[in-house]
Amino acid sequence: MTTKSDRVSYHDDNKTDTPAVPEKIPLLLPTIKQAGIGDIETLVHLLKSSLGTGILAMPMAFKNAGLIFGLLGTFFIGYICTYCVHMFVKCAQILCERKTIQKIGFQKVVELSFLEGPKATTKFSTAAGKTVMAALLMELLGCCCAYVVFVAKSMKQLVDHYGGHEMDVRFYMLLLVPCLITTNMGKSLRFITPISVISNSLFMGGVGVSYYYIFDDLPSVRERPWAVSWHHWPKFFGTAIFAMEGIGTIMPIENSMKTPKHFIGCPGVLNIGMIILVTLYSITGFFGFLKYGAATDDSITFNLPTGAPLAQVLKIVIALGIFLSYSLLFFASIDLLRDNVLQRYAENSIRIWLIVLTVVIAALFPNLGPFLTLVGALSLSIVGLIFPPICEVLVYWHSPGLGRFNWRLWKNILIVCFGIVGLITGTMTSISEFARAYRR
Repeated sequence: MTTKSDRVSYHDDNKTDTPAVPEKIPLLLPTIKQAGIGDIETLVHLLKSSLGTGILAMPMAFKNAGLIFGLLGTFFIGYICTYCVHMFVKCAQILCERKTIQKIGFQKVVELSFLEGPKATTKFSTAAGKTVMAALLMELLGCCCAYVVFVAKSMKQLVDHYGGHEMDVRFYMLLLVPCLITTNMGKSLRFITPISVISNSLFMGGVGVSYYYIFDDLPSVRERPWAVSWHHWPKFFGTAIFAMEGIGTIMPIENSMKTPKHFIGCPGVLNIGMIILVTLYSITGFFGFLKYGAATDDSITFNLPTGAPLAQVLKIVIALGIFLSYSLLFFASIDLLRDNVLQRYAENSIRIWLIVLTVVIAALFPNLGPFLTLVGALSLSIVGLIFPPICEVLVYWHSPGLGRFNWRLWKNILIVCFGIVGLITGTMTSISEFARAYRR
């Protein structure tokens, strides 16, 4: 792909003269060269799009897997997620070269992939694009909802400790609405970069200092199970996928780079970022569960002592970092809707309504653990594990082919099956958790 513009779009409406592309698939013609973001800025956005409540929930994920099984599972899921992102970005770059276009969005990658495959798949291109768009929007807004729940619960925990009476967590969600509206009206990824840097610094500083409590007086590994019953594994899968799967923001970030070829490759921005992320997830999950065992909460910050001054500061700092992280995922959500919904309605009005919607959903489902599992298993499995291997098979179908003995086909069938199993079991488990919570 050539130089990318700073303005990111999942859907591009300008027509191209390339005869191989049907009229119903709008694409973007090469435009005037604009400055994009550099590799370091890209790495910052990549880390921030994946570092959030997910890493704080990793001890809870290990609680549903065991120390050793959780560690092996985290590395395995991290590798699969990274590999799927590689496949999808590579498919996007191949399609850009074939169609002689500058950039391409997530939905269009899927639609064009179905058109590149055998004749039988072409009629499903539009339906596949709309399906992945719905799943992607569900993922991004679901993560925003989880951020609202986390920040509100952190506020409640602190205020309850100092206040004379307890307030419902939904009251704190309501207080967040004007703050979220104020901080989420930026219309360029470049304007969000300072917010991303600040939130990265606050969040990682808070997580780093929280290790002081986690590593203080650790029990022996013999006191924790190395593996738990398989009935709990879907919770681990959903939470781990939620923590590590940042594919929803990959295309807008990659499309904004000065040199998109640097995103994948060796070492590549993606590989460097995922090595950092998986290492942090493994350390936090392993030692967090080792420290708190069966008492491990939905977020490790909820286990920190409320009365300790340092722990109070940590909760404030991490909550502020999560609050600022909302902006990057919300930006990607708006960008996804820009060419579908925002052409008919005022963008600022849609932004306000979507912010209110995320708060309403968070208020309806204030249990963070099952919510993370549901988002990870349902939407992230579809977007991050099922569609990338399907797209690779279709893009490679005619050229360069599926390889000797059709190894690309069989390899991708295994990945799709893994994603489908995780989707079904994780979704059913989280729904049953919600049902039990409301019955109580």
